[in-house]
Amino acid sequence: MKIFVVNAGSSSLKYQLIDMENEQVIAKGLCERIGVTGKISHKAANGAVYEAETPMPTHSEAFDAVVYALTKSEAKVIDSFDEISAIGHRIVQGGSIFPKSCLVTPDVLTKIEELGALAPLHNPAHALAIRACIKTFGDKIPQVVVFDTSFHQTMPPKAFMYALPYEYYEKYGVRKYGAHGTSHRFVSDRVAAIEGKPKADLKIITCHLGNGCSITAIKDGVCVDTSMGFTPLDGFMMGTRSGTLDPSALTFIAEKENLSAADINRICNKESGMLGISGVSNDNRDVSAAAEAGNQRAQLATDMQRYQILKFIGSYIAAMNGVDAIAFTGGIGENDPELREYVCENLAFLGVQIDREANRTRGKEIRISTDESRVNVYIIPTNEELAIARDTLAIISE
Repeated sequence: MKIFVVNAGSSSLKYQLIDMENEQVIAKGLCERIGVTGKISHKAANGAVYEAETPMPTHSEAFDAVVYALTKSEAKVIDSFDEISAIGHRIVQGGSIFPKSCLVTPDVLTKIEELGALAPLHNPAHALAIRACIKTFGDKIPQVVVFDTSFHQTMPPKAFMYALPYEYYEKYGVRKYGAHGTSHRFVSDRVAAIEGKPKADLKIITCHLGNGCSITAIKDGVCVDTSMGFTPLDGFMMGTRSGTLDPSALTFIAEKENLSAADINRICNKESGMLGISGVSNDNRDVSAAAEAGNQRAQLATDMQRYQILKFIGSYIAAMNGVDAIAFTGGIGENDPELREYVCENLAFLGVQIDREANRTRGKEIRISTDESRVNVYIIPTNEELAIARDTLAIISE
């Protein structure tokens, strides 16, 4: 049985075609720089590669490129999508409407779109991908949606509530929902497996660091707090997102610049973060290169990001009264040894010791702390696609 997984992010679209008989990847790929330029990198299990730079103004064009890569390119692995049993989609925001994964129906798709205000850079992109699938395949292939927010539904009210008038929670559901839950679930499960202990016996902090970033505290086997909030804008600074800030700064700017709520939303979601501070790019690789070349604003953006990540990790250690393991994942988390070293060195007071040689590893599962370290630190490449495929298989098998 083959499951096709679509994982559409704010500026990327990852995908995998997985044989669920052995959970082996038949092909996988990445569309990146969506909305900027557009590039697809596709690789089949037999080693065949297809790469192309092609305009991707939206995720719809990215999905077209993926279909071509799988069925027509020199690295094709199937003749048609008739060979695929189901399609699984990652959805960032399910609110309180979707506590678990489910089959796609017209009503489900409508509700995902209605929740777009809570994840403006994601849910609309997810809906585009789903609609593109429906247009292409109709109802021939069942589709399943897996929600990042589901993993965070175990947070206690003291963690998910905001200190606003309670009526806004009752009327509109204004509260923390979190994001990246599928990744945090997968990575924390891997930590427990590596440690050889039940997840319920561990205090784990998972750091999903990419163009979108979040950190999650996992205690007694469940999420007890996470950095993203009502929308994926909350937390620490990201590629184009501001992260947490004083709301009065926004009302001050709005009054000075005569800006609408939509303008403020655009600025905070699309013009802030690493891009807004550096003035260079929303891509950490570009910002790092500029900082190394002497760009002071790029260096400031780098310093701010690392400092904010450290603060969130520290706060979650306090919230859980300790930590047994810290895991880094995502494009930045897996590939930025300087960031990991900064964090670990500033946690030395807790007995964290980093193995600098191991820390040079990029994109591979490895423990980067020393044997003497009182906290185990890992790089664990996330595999949201496999987690989504497993949920998809379970649902269509019911």
